[in-house]
Order: sequence, then C-alpha cells, then structure tokens
Amino acid sequence: MAVSTQKTLRNQVMYQVFVRNFSDEGTFAAVQSRLDEIKALGTDIIWFMPIHPIGRQARKGTLGSPYAISDYREVNPEFGSMSDFKSLVGAIHGKGMKCIIDVVYNHTSPDSVLSQKHPEWFYHRPDGSFGNRVGDWTDIIDLDYSNRELWDYQIETLKFWAGIVDGFRCDVAPLIPLEFWLKAREEVETVREGCIWLSESVEPGFITYMRGRGMTALSDSEIFQAFDMAYDYDVYGAMKAYLDGSGSLEAYADALNRQEYTFPDNYVKLRFLENHDQPRARFLIPDENRLRAWTAFLFFQKGMTLIYNGQEKAVAHAPSLFDRDTVRWNAAESIDLTRYIARLSDIKRDPVFADCSYTVTAPSEDTLVALREHDGRKMLGVFPLRGEGGLVRVEFEDGVYENLISGEAVEVFRGMLSSNGLPVILRNF
Repeated sequence: MAVSTQKTLRNQVMYQVFVRNFSDEGTFAAVQSRLDEIKALGTDIIWFMPIHPIGRQARKGTLGSPYAISDYREVNPEFGSMSDFKSLVGAIHGKGMKCIIDVVYNHTSPDSVLSQKHPEWFYHRPDGSFGNRVGDWTDIIDLDYSNRELWDYQIETLKFWAGIVDGFRCDVAPLIPLEFWLKAREEVETVREGCIWLSESVEPGFITYMRGRGMTALSDSEIFQAFDMAYDYDVYGAMKAYLDGSGSLEAYADALNRQEYTFPDNYVKLRFLENHDQPRARFLIPDENRLRAWTAFLFFQKGMTLIYNGQEKAVAHAPSLFDRDTVRWNAAESIDLTRYIARLSDIKRDPVFADCSYTVTAPSEDTLVALREHDGRKMLGVFPLRGEGGLVRVEFEDGVYENLISGEAVEVFRGMLSSNGLPVILRNF
C-alpha cells in the first residue's frame, strides 16, 4: 500500500460519470447542471471516464470507445471546451467534492498524436506494424514502456492535469511497469499534494494469462505499493458466481476475509456492484428487496463505495461504450434509490468504517453477516440477500437497537436476531 494512503478514504463515496451518455446533451455543462443531484447521494469524489478526443481509425460503433484516445492533453470537443471542463471542475470543488479523471496509459488509438509523432514509443508486431497484445482490443495500439522518453511525456501530462483535477483512475494499470507508477506518483505529488490514485486492478485470470505470455501483469499487492485504491476484482468473480448459482455465498465471504490478511493494514478497495465494464446491478439482481440488501452490503463493505451513473435509479440497461446510448433515467423498471443511497452514505461516515477489524460470515446460503469492531465499538450488518426472513445468529450483545437504515427497533436476544428479510445495520455505541 502506498505509505501515505489515508484510511479515511474508506468513509467516502465515488460517483462514476460517462459524459457522453449521462445526459441527452452529452456535455460537461449538462453534468454541471446536475451536480446537486450527485452531491445529494453523499458523493465525495466524481470520476469522469475518459474526457479526451477519440481516434477515428478502427473505431468501434458510431462514436468509438472513450478508451481509444487520440490526444492525452486535450478534451473531446463533443463534450465541450477545456474552459467548459475547468468550469465543471470548479463547480465540483465549490460543492465540496473532488474530481478524478481516467488515465488510459496502456494504449492509444491507432491514429493518435503520439503514434504520428513518436512511433518508436509503441509496441510493434514482427512485421514492424503497430499492434496490441490483447486481441479483442481492435481499436487501440499498445505503448511500449521500455522507452524512457515515453515516461517523461506521460508524467508531464499527468502533472498538467494534476493542476486541474484531484486524482486519477488508471485504466488497466497492472499492464504498465510498477516503477513507472511509483515515479509518476512521486512527481505528481509536487503539483497536487495528496493526489488520489485509483488502479483498475484486473481479474486474477487476466493476470495469469498475461504473465503466461511473458507480459507485465501486476498483482494487487504490487499495485498497492503505488496506488491508494484498487478494484475488488479479486473477489468480484466469487460474488457473480453466487448470483448465477455456480458458487456459494460462503466462498464469497471467505474471499472477502482473505483480503484482511493478504493486504496491508491501510488497504482500500473500491467496492462496486456495477461499473461500465460489468452488467448493471439491477440486471444481475432484478428483485427490489434483494437489490436493496446488496446495496446496503455494498456500503457496509470495507473500502470506498462506487456508484455508476444510473445505479441510483436501479437502471437495468448498461449504456454502450461505442454509441450514443443515454442513461435511461426514467425507464419503466427504474426504482428511485436516491434517498436510500444517501442514508447509507451517511451511515458510512462513522469513524468505525475507516479503522476497524472486519469479518464476513455466511450463516446460510441467503444471508451475509458482517461485523466491524474497534476499541470495543461494534457495528453489525445483517443482509438477507434473497429477501427472506428468519433467525440469524450474530456476535452482538443482547439488547434492543435502532436499525440505522430504517430507524426501526431490532432486538438481539441470546445471540439471535429475528430478520424480517430487510437489511439491518446496528451499532453498540
């Protein structure tokens, strides 16, 4: 873990915005007009998916992927101007939030500024042509970090943006040498003290696949040396396995518990039910009560919480990365979870969420029980993931408590809690 990483990041909520599909206009100005809505969810940090111009060569779809960048130092004119973006960031800061942007440093579009000016900075196939090392990424070409001049350019670019924003979410960061990220973090700190670094750490299978081909693929433990936060793809597969019936809830709980002794004391995982690369939570969990239970568990987890734009309305359709596909904010199946999320964000502010021991158990195949404890202060979460009630054994003192989510009274008697099928969060202080 980066030595300077603060545990208080675990108290915070990040909101992910895909500018193109966030609104009908698809502009920075349209996002700015809705900052109060985002703030009301309890958002601390807004993460913008790539804001840069998109290459035209080998585009996927009609507009291309935002991850096929043509120029790292400009903004996509479809979204607005640089001054529009700076205005948006200023408004975010004015509302007490921070802003991070996507950094896509593994690759560029085939017709990028760098490919034209510095073709020697790229990976080349045996025949000398540009290429990439992940076959289905057909709209990009890979950079080659054996070129130290590339390091200088990329770090200078980060320092430029660090003069505007508060941090970076780094796309497939494990495919880039750790030494580069360590140097980048050190140099950016001279421009933006306390810069936020989030790594899109990758799935275990992808790490072993890339390593098997002789390529750089950093583990989470390596990533945590340079980054404040990393994705929780190391456990996401176990969660999806439970949801599709191919895995057990106990296996998912065990995976979460392993993080507590695998990573350093100040590790911060970015917890999510969905993001732009994964199915919507509502698609995976169609039932409202079950979705509410999973959402409550999402916020109770140890780490920073991520909300992807549209998740607060339980939108089931995931917007296309390659076309205009506006978030269906008022879809027939939508559920307004805004007040629910705001309440969970408020609960997450408690200091015990920042620094505590954390254990997760699965007393049955439909319930997770999570316990936080620090200096005798306890917070208990009971999450019936299939919306079914029943008795649940808990390690919590007998008594009558307030469910922090609903405000209702909940009794613990002889180590048992009677669940009504809805999520419960209790505290003993």
